[in-house]
Amino acid sequence: MQTNIAAEFQNTPEGIEAESVLRKCVHCGFCTATCPTYQLLGDELDGPRGRIYQIKQVLEGADATEETRLHLDRCLTCRACETTCPSGVQYGRLLDIGRDVVETRTQRPMTERTGRWLLDRVLSRPAAARVLFTAARLARPLLPPALKAKVPRRQAHLPKPGRRHRRTVIVPGGCVQPALTPRTNQAAALLLDRLGVSMAETRDAGCCGSLPQHLSFGERARDLARRNVDAWWPAIENGAEAIISTATGCGVMVTEYAHLLRGDPAYAERAEKVSELACDLSQFLAAQAGTLGVSPRTTPIAFHAPCTYQHGLKLTGTVEAMLDSLGYRLTPVADAHLCCGSAGTYSLLQPAISGQLLENKLNNLMAGEPQYLVTANVGCQSHLASRAGVPVLHWAELLAEDLGEA
Repeated sequence: MQTNIAAEFQNTPEGIEAESVLRKCVHCGFCTATCPTYQLLGDELDGPRGRIYQIKQVLEGADATEETRLHLDRCLTCRACETTCPSGVQYGRLLDIGRDVVETRTQRPMTERTGRWLLDRVLSRPAAARVLFTAARLARPLLPPALKAKVPRRQAHLPKPGRRHRRTVIVPGGCVQPALTPRTNQAAALLLDRLGVSMAETRDAGCCGSLPQHLSFGERARDLARRNVDAWWPAIENGAEAIISTATGCGVMVTEYAHLLRGDPAYAERAEKVSELACDLSQFLAAQAGTLGVSPRTTPIAFHAPCTYQHGLKLTGTVEAMLDSLGYRLTPVADAHLCCGSAGTYSLLQPAISGQLLENKLNNLMAGEPQYLVTANVGCQSHLASRAGVPVLHWAELLAEDLGEA
């Protein structure tokens, strides 16, 4: 794609990167075939190719408008288009740049600005998220049905491993996961314990930064990344083997710390090391899953592959193969590449589109009449559970529940 980047963006890191991404695009339109919002809305401006054109126009000096912002807001950042693209266009990075530019050149209504600020400041802080969901559970009987469905019931805790090992890994706690699905990291601890690995203590860590990043609070996202680098560094110096994410959304973000902090001389080198150590729990366990001592349940199970798992981490098939090798009965799922509509805060900010995507996803997941749904990301898990009608588990929780005697 030919470009003519405006002078104000030339020779800036963002302008240089955006131009590099734009020049890879050959207008082929393959991306529209796998874009969830294009499939629902049928509008070129609500597909990757259309959004690329809009970002290009703004970077070349055209006015950013509320309509431009609307079409960029409607993007799920699922990155299915990246998996489809034959030219290797890094659409997600271009979208982040475009959103930041449009955000500074348009004025959201006060209600939108306040709502997005609150989402960031509450959901990205574990203590605040815990208070919010505790209050929501207490008020659950009084909530309208649509909101009540979004408030998960409190989970019963899994037992803690009774021993410490010399081998350690870092497992980020996350921001909303401790309040919504605490059993996920508890399950991870039990599985790692079977392999002779303990989770390192990193109390000062918190939100990975993906939530503010996708709300266009870029500097706050970088601040959260810096805090995590500082919090994890002592454990890394003490020999932690990996930084293992149990939420694929967080996993993608941590793998991109090197890119996020590349211009920060105080953090660039350490951020690169963090990204090198980052992996998903499935990557760490897959080769050794047979030694865990899992006795699989015989009921049929459907696996929902999060977008961050498929298109962000490029792990399609990893969890499915592991579950199959352990003896679980997985049902087929049509259109598994499409988003469920969770996408971080998307289900709150774009409820109509999110709701339709959720309905489509559940129709496909339930077609094989599974007794359980399993997934790999807290946002997807909570979103699916709001309407599924069957238990929705993280796959690590499933394995931990089915562990035999050590």
